[in-house]
Amino acid sequence: MSGPASGGGAALRAVLIDLDGTLIDTVPDLAAAANAMRADFGLESLGVERIAAFVGKGVEMLVHRALTDDIGGRAVEEDFVRGRRLFYAHYRRVNGEQSIVFDGVPQALKLLRHANLVLACVTNKPREFTLPLLERMGLAPWFAAVVTGDDVTEKKPHPALLLAACDRLAVAPSCALVIGDSVNDALAGRSAGCRTVLVETGYNEGNSVRTLRDQPGVDAIATSLFEAAKYVIARVTPSGTPPG
Repeated sequence: MSGPASGGGAALRAVLIDLDGTLIDTVPDLAAAANAMRADFGLESLGVERIAAFVGKGVEMLVHRALTDDIGGRAVEEDFVRGRRLFYAHYRRVNGEQSIVFDGVPQALKLLRHANLVLACVTNKPREFTLPLLERMGLAPWFAAVVTGDDVTEKKPHPALLLAACDRLAVAPSCALVIGDSVNDALAGRSAGCRTVLVETGYNEGNSVRTLRDQPGVDAIATSLFEAAKYVIARVTPSGTPPG
């Protein structure tokens, strides 16, 4: 765990948790769908690590990047429209087949809930993929709200998703903390006025999340969601230890 100690500010009431790379390793399924889409275009498969670097700004950006094999690439409109349709079809078929819940995630969610914190899953992933995946992985019951990329007009790093989650949970952004795996989560958290902890389990568009240690608004960087939860618990319980 690294980062500045953050003791002041409004009392913490809610934790807003990213999905891909934070709760679940979804890259195997995303890569399978992206490469099936590329095959439909007569393109060669890309490595899983390459696809992982394309994850973070939603499905539409993933389609552009996967089609062009360029993190800054933009496919021509006709190819993009076809590619998005194909990707959705392939991802519906494979969603959850190879995805894995990261070690310690159920325990982390239990710690947070036992500290009387309300939880929301906040993800750029479309709702039609998010809800079945959370159900399949057994994580859905932990969340009082799920806010997805198609619930708002702007995806992370815009703060709209986080602000929508706070609204649904009836908490002020200053009383919420974001746990994510990328610069997009850090930027969204800062813009929304939420505290932020980042985990090292995710993708961060191919860059080490440790490079964000000094990013304004980032309270800490943890090795996992479980370590992030312990960091949070230490700041919301009088003893600084998990309740119970």
